[in-house]
Amino acid sequence: MKIDTLRDMTRDELLQKKHELMEELFNLNMRRSLKELDNPLRLRTLRRDIAKVETILSEDRQGIRMIVDTPVSILDRKEAAKKNDEEKSE
Repeated sequence: MKIDTLRDMTRDELLQKKHELMEELFNLNMRRSLKELDNPLRLRTLRRDIAKVETILSEDRQGIRMIVDTPVSILDRKEAAKKNDEEKSE
């Protein structure tokens, strides 16, 4: 999976993709315990794909690079929420 295609996804799509990859990894690990894997290298590619998705989500959380559908990173949203709370309390 190319990282450029992942960067074009929205946050919800990335979270859904991560869930699907984790589920597939779990299933492959279960089959590996029974020694029935057709392609053992698929485990490595799944782990790497999960890491790519996690990296993109982490970059957005840290404000390094924003995800497509969000004009503002999560950090900026938290700061804006704090300002709103302070204004309401005054």
